[in-house]
Amino acid sequence: MLWGTDAVWTGAPQWQIEGLRRLEIPEDMQQKYGFQALGPADGPTKTAVFGGNTARLYNFDKHAGIARTDHFAELKVDYLNNGPGRSNLRYGWVRSSG
Repeated sequence: MLWGTDAVWTGAPQWQIEGLRRLEIPEDMQQKYGFQALGPADGPTKTAVFGGNTARLYNFDKHAGIARTDHFAELKVDYLNNGPGRSNLRYGWVRSSG
């Protein structure tokens, strides 16, 4: 089982993620049909659904770091380290002769 979303078109699915993390199979259904409990929100079953199974299928290293930073990340670090820099923005009214 894999987790997927159409968040590009519908917005953030955080409410769905929280709902699935809280989901548990009722005990009467577990006993009647022989289902296993899904376990805690950060347990192995739900972690597998939210990314572990996909990582395994596509041979991703789950603990791999980002190989390099992108240009926007570099700009953000520079901004945070050095401040916004000089601004030539003029405030107020500029009177023109005429």
